[in-house]
Order: sequence, then structure tokens, then C-alpha cells
Amino acid sequence: MGATGAREHPGIAQRGLGKVGIVKLKITVDNKTYEVEVEAEESEVVHAPAAYRPVSWSAPSAPVPAAAPAASSGDGEAVEESKVCRSPMVGVVVRVNAQEGQDVKVDDALLVLEAMKMETTITSPVAGKIRRLRVGAGQSVQANQILVDFE
Repeated sequence: MGATGAREHPGIAQRGLGKVGIVKLKITVDNKTYEVEVEAEESEVVHAPAAYRPVSWSAPSAPVPAAAPAASSGDGEAVEESKVCRSPMVGVVVRVNAQEGQDVKVDDALLVLEAMKMETTITSPVAGKIRRLRVGAGQSVQANQILVDFE
């Protein structure tokens, strides 16, 4: 520790060397609350106004409307959006958890994509039977690419 009581980190430029304090935060993600402590200089600490209201956010799992209009699959064929699952991002299929002919419910895990060293589980947007898996493990996918067709 330096003369001001601040921790010194070799190789990292020190700013201001003001009073260092620990800021405790509660962060809620998908209805799970985490308590974290962050070390910050006094000048970096922002005090919340009295009217501060905590906000929580979770990723929407919006079901596709049943009467969705037909769209293109990208290879020229018309597609009924209520009968497909599309990739939300560019990535690589790490594993496939479902198989053709399998009955699935809404939010059942279909496959896992990896993007930027993070794995994302792709879940079924509809209940039904899997007609066709369009991807396999190790395959690269584009955003909005159809991954699964349902009957």
C-alpha cells in the first residue's frame, strides 16, 4: 500500500491516488441477486439520488406469434416463422441437445452456441416435434440463421 492507503499495482498507471473505498453493489440478473464489492477512488464513486429505484432485467423469451407471416430461410424457400428456431447471434455450435423427431416444450434446450468465449443455450420458442436439425456440433452459424425446423 502507498502512503495514502491506496493499493498500488505495479505496471498499472495510478490516477489521482485519492481516497480509495469499497463500494457495495447488488446486481440482479434473471431474478438472481449478486452482491459485489468494487474498489474505487472517491472521485469515481457516484452516489445514487434519493429517488433511486432498483431495476432488474432478464432476457425476454418472446414466443413467436402463431400466425407469423412466411419469410425466407435465406436459401430462397418460404418459411413459417412459428415453426423455426433462429440463431440470435453469430457463433459456433458447441453441442446439440435435441434430435429430429423429438417432442419439445417451450424453453427446452435445443443446442449450445459459443460466441466470444461464452456459451449460450438456445431454447425452443415453441412446443412441438423437431422436424429437422439444420446444424451440427462444430458448425459456424450466422445471426438469424435457421437452426431447427418444427412440424
